Amino acid sequence: MQLVDNDTFLSQLTELFNDSKDKGTIWLTHKRLHYDGEDVTMKSGTDSREYPCLLRVSDGRSKKFSTEIESGQLQKFHAAYGALLKGSMTTLRKRDKKRDKTRSEQAARRKKKMTEPVVVDGPKRGGGRRKRQRQVKAAIKQQESQRKFKEREESKRKAQAS
Repeated sequence: MQLVDNDTFLSQLTELFNDSKDKGTIWLTHKRLHYDGEDVTMKSGTDSREYPCLLRVSDGRSKKFSTEIESGQLQKFHAAYGALLKGSMTTLRKRDKKRDKTRSEQAARRKKKMTEPVVVDGPKRGGGRRKRQRQVKAAIKQQESQRKFKEREESKRKAQAS
């Protein structure tokens, strides 16, 4: 892994984005550096040291490079880095909103079906008896789904309370 300065890092990242414009993957890793031999856990407010950030880039094959960003230069670097990312990531696929829309419509239909009362009418015997039996089964099924829904809601409330 090659450690380069911030400006070189941005120029090499631009080249890497251009090389993999049609096909390829780029992995970006951004993390806080800690000093060797010390505990990695964050201390509560008493630690006044400022830690640098490490930004790594790899294309999964031959190109691997990184840069270390001091906390004083972080705002300036992130402005340039963000502009580079916005300009380079134009080939990303858009989210499939149609699937989300159909799922939400199906959920709305299920909820409506669960809340609408099932009317049981017709004769108990004779013609229309099967229709009435289907309505009774639908009413029982609806009551069962409402009961399960209430149980799930109660368990969610209990989990949030504790």
